[in-house]
Amino acid sequence: MPEPHQPSPRSPTPGTPPAEVPRGAAWIPHGYHLDAHSHPHGQLVYAAAGAFATTTERGTWIAPANRVTWTPPGFDHSHRFYGRTDVRLLDIPVDLCGELPAYPGVFEVSPLLREVLLALTDRPEFRPGADRRLLTVVVDELAAAPEPSLHLPEPRDDRLRAVTALLHADPGRTATLAALGRTVGASERTLSRLFRTDLGMSFHRWRTVLRIHHALVHLTNGRSVTDTAMECGWSNPSSFIEAFTNIVGQTPGRYQADLRGEVP
Repeated sequence: MPEPHQPSPRSPTPGTPPAEVPRGAAWIPHGYHLDAHSHPHGQLVYAAAGAFATTTERGTWIAPANRVTWTPPGFDHSHRFYGRTDVRLLDIPVDLCGELPAYPGVFEVSPLLREVLLALTDRPEFRPGADRRLLTVVVDELAAAPEPSLHLPEPRDDRLRAVTALLHADPGRTATLAALGRTVGASERTLSRLFRTDLGMSFHRWRTVLRIHHALVHLTNGRSVTDTAMECGWSNPSSFIEAFTNIVGQTPGRYQADLRGEVP
């Protein structure tokens, strides 16, 4: 993974929250939150270093340095940044948005897509029409990219909301679905059905994705793999590494090495 860029003249002083995240490139400090807003155009957000979460009415997507989030025109969304983040924002004209999904999502970033995103956000247009041509490459790469399993949907049912609120507050909580049901006054059978009908996944899968979201934040902030596994609810590092690799597509150690710009 290439070394992250040095702050450009457009970037804020490291550690200083900007009044508004600009288009293009900026270093964003850890913990910065951009409130809910929408755009008349589509928007891609990419972290060349660090990580961030995008939240919409459809749930939350987390994007480490090998993912890019997509928000179509008109969708309210907010962002929260984890670690010192080299964030790149790219507007997608409405006439190109039809080539991409009509709902928010997160996509894997191929080596070609990464370089095009960096080029479009690092430098001014050097030749008339060049940016438009590069944008069509971005759209082509996204159209061919798989959507990774980093989407955490949020429930509409009040009983399910009560259960997921408990897990959001303590992702490492090891309580069974039956025990959580007793806490919120719902049966295990009812909650299991709601997870599948309301969220489209099992209780175990939803809690695993939630834990991976928190694990990515811990790893981005420099926590060890072992400490992260324990804090996020895994009984041993091996089971954490297996789950992380299955969802993120690389081991926790490789993810941290990529953040440091280490070459395998």
